[in-house]
Amino acid sequence: MTSNPLLNDWSTPFELPPFAEIRPEHFSQAFDTAMTKARAEINAIADNTDAPTFENTIEALEKSGELLSRAARTFYNLTGAHTNAELQAIERDMAPKFAKHGSETFQNEALYQRIATLWEQRDSLALDEERARVLERYHTMFQRAGAGLDAEGKTRMADISQRLASIGTQFAQNILKDEADYKLVLESDEDLAGLPDFLVAAAAEAAKDRGLEGKYVITLSRSSIEPFLQFSSNRPLRETAFKAWSSRGEGDNETDNRDIVAETIDLRAEKAHLLGFDSFAHFKLDDTMAKTPEAVRDLLTKVWTPALKQAKAEEEKLSEMVRSEGGNFKIAPWDWRHYAEKVRKAEYDLDEAELKPYLQLDKIIEAAFDTATRLFGLSFEEKHGLPVYHPDVRVFEVKDRGGNHVGLFLGDYFARASKRSGAWMSAFRTQHRLNGDVSPIIVNVLNFSKGAPGEATLLTFDDARTLFHEFGHGLHGLLSNVTYPIISGTGVARDFVELPSQLYEHWLSQPEVLSRFAVHYKTGEPMPKTLLDKLLAAENFNQGFATVEYTACALVDLEMHLLDTGKGLDISDYERKTLAAMDMPDAITMRHRVPHFAHAFAGDGYSAGYYSYMWSEVMDADAFGAFEEKGDIFDKETAEKLYKHIYSAGGRPDPEETYKAFRGRGPKIDALLQKRGLAA
Repeated sequence: MTSNPLLNDWSTPFELPPFAEIRPEHFSQAFDTAMTKARAEINAIADNTDAPTFENTIEALEKSGELLSRAARTFYNLTGAHTNAELQAIERDMAPKFAKHGSETFQNEALYQRIATLWEQRDSLALDEERARVLERYHTMFQRAGAGLDAEGKTRMADISQRLASIGTQFAQNILKDEADYKLVLESDEDLAGLPDFLVAAAAEAAKDRGLEGKYVITLSRSSIEPFLQFSSNRPLRETAFKAWSSRGEGDNETDNRDIVAETIDLRAEKAHLLGFDSFAHFKLDDTMAKTPEAVRDLLTKVWTPALKQAKAEEEKLSEMVRSEGGNFKIAPWDWRHYAEKVRKAEYDLDEAELKPYLQLDKIIEAAFDTATRLFGLSFEEKHGLPVYHPDVRVFEVKDRGGNHVGLFLGDYFARASKRSGAWMSAFRTQHRLNGDVSPIIVNVLNFSKGAPGEATLLTFDDARTLFHEFGHGLHGLLSNVTYPIISGTGVARDFVELPSQLYEHWLSQPEVLSRFAVHYKTGEPMPKTLLDKLLAAENFNQGFATVEYTACALVDLEMHLLDTGKGLDISDYERKTLAAMDMPDAITMRHRVPHFAHAFAGDGYSAGYYSYMWSEVMDADAFGAFEEKGDIFDKETAEKLYKHIYSAGGRPDPEETYKAFRGRGPKIDALLQKRGLAA
């Protein structure tokens, strides 16, 4: 027993981290101790004089480093969702140390030889499907980390990994600082012109949080800035807000990320070349469903061409609306959302201000839970008084049909300065059966604008879709049913991982769900059928814009990672020229411009992989058709197949084969184009 809670057994309910006892300084000590322990465990496996077996090598590796993993999960969940200057300093210090620790493991020659021997003997080992997959993952990981290189190559690979870890951390912290530091303060009636009551209330709450009571603040959180751009009739203020949002990481100051991006591109290209690949994109895609840059470009181009045509037609409608109001200016990026809202109102008699009172956060959470109950038999019971890292975090115990404990689900829904932007799913603990039956502790982190005290938090329909998306990821973690941690839950190919999340979004748009949970926050009355019908009729409105802003990111991400070098690369100029070559409309910007493209440059999670959302969407659009063809969106037989082959299987099966096992065939792109309203 030590005074450091990160090094002790946790006697908290459900073995949640004892957040109230953990101080920032505990992490450095815990990492040093746990890393030393993990290194000793790994060295013991490598130096074992017995002939390698699955149990004494692969399974032993799966069991090693448990103390380090537990501390790291706690730490990195905090640095994403509720950080501070002390945690950020530790994060910068630890990034190269974790990378070095990883390199020392993956480049351990004796350890690699044990794995390679097992790989060569795999056909004679009588491994079941799961063990065979785990062995394949270890062999692939070691090779991709440079285990087969000579001594000089290994040294360089280790240096590259450490440097990439450091600058990836800095990239993320720079964005967070730009977002936390910015506030657009609104005071006069002119400043507030056009803003609906719900946005004024949220802006007042944001101002209060920043010590500006009596004023109104728009932040760079998407749930604040996007409604402002949508509703504000003050064009100069829209321009000011949009430029601040769009130029994160590009401020010619200490948080400017452009040099970091250039260095990242250069180091990644060098890493790929060391491993024998033509480019980093070739390296990254080799371990995905897509396999090649050509396959990715082919998919994106098939979507880009009709989306671009649609976006140009949409822009003309926006220009007509400007002219009808007496305006004499070309549509700019800060105008698009504003005039799109007006066109939607004119064409569908529908506007966000009319919808939002029916989209309460609590009811949308209830809808997401109810959908999981009807599909998978899960129940959710909110637990109070459990350890949490912030008072806003809610905790739910999840049980199966038989009332057995499945796991814990944590919901962290509100924007704050200590939280990075965006929305994500993570885990404080993943499911596995290697040391008994270990249940998952899953968290969804989002950035909604909090309602005023005592008032409901109201969402846009896009916000509600994001909640369903992240809960789909959450279910992928909660329903995992595997033995080995490496393939638990979301431990799947990057271009498969978005299938469970994007597929789950489909249920939100179903009248059977909306008619029950879209109820007015004051009266409790359900959304009128006329409004529901208008919402569903307008579902593909502005899809040209949405598809272009996303696909532009995916294409730029791919092209940047096909470069041979990043030396001398002017990031802003490269972005501008690449988009021009694609015929990107001036009125639309990338959803994530390169200097704040965290998916690609805050670590390498989605680097050369942002296309994954579209790749998965081909599958999810087609997969939901399995329910539609049955005439029942909760069909029990189809839901059981969905559970078995998609949500519970983790990384055990081949992703292409498991999709076919669920759907009965491979996916077709036609469903995606139809879903987005882009079919010819």
